[in-house]
Amino acid sequence: MRRINYQFQDASLCELALTHRSCGKKNNERLEFLGDSIVNFVIAEDLFRRFPLAKEGQLSRLRAQMVKGTTLAEIARDMNMGDYLRLGSGELKSGGYRRDSILADSVESLIGAIFIDSDMENVREHILTWFESRLKVLSLDQTMKDSKTRLQEYLQSRRLALPDYHLENVEGDAHDQTFYITCTISELSIPTNGVASSRRQAEQESAKAALEQLKQQGVRL
Repeated sequence: MRRINYQFQDASLCELALTHRSCGKKNNERLEFLGDSIVNFVIAEDLFRRFPLAKEGQLSRLRAQMVKGTTLAEIARDMNMGDYLRLGSGELKSGGYRRDSILADSVESLIGAIFIDSDMENVREHILTWFESRLKVLSLDQTMKDSKTRLQEYLQSRRLALPDYHLENVEGDAHDQTFYITCTISELSIPTNGVASSRRQAEQESAKAALEQLKQQGVRL
């Protein structure tokens, strides 16, 4: 893969990093474990230096935004990693080379492989290069708490029952699903709805709708 701009001394490490567990016992899970720790550290260090006035919570939220699965999957697509993955027949048939979780895991395993093949300075340089365009546009304005957290903290501050998120329906094939969630809280007579391509995001959308309803009722959040 020319796009990673790294020449492996041990080519078998690159091959292993791109081998999904569906291929058998010899796969990239251990490298993924290592790469996950490394990318979290490298991004945390960069954010610490980039935002000298940021608080711990702000840095944590920025890091979570950078190392989440969807961001890692985007980076994998930037490098066309899906074209090089080694998948079992089942994953090939279901389009595993397009799945966010598999692509994200492959980026982490590749990071682990580069570290084993070289050293920390080398892998840090590559990680920051891959993340550069995303790191450059970050700002502390992006560190606001997500909707579910804000709604939960509002209810807890008033000693009210926590939200009830209910999965109403799931549509689509396994690799291309749409989730329908309702959020019920005691202060609203009608549940709010959320629709998204993941259950987690659909819950966020329903919580966001609940917050908007509360604001319309004059509640200060």
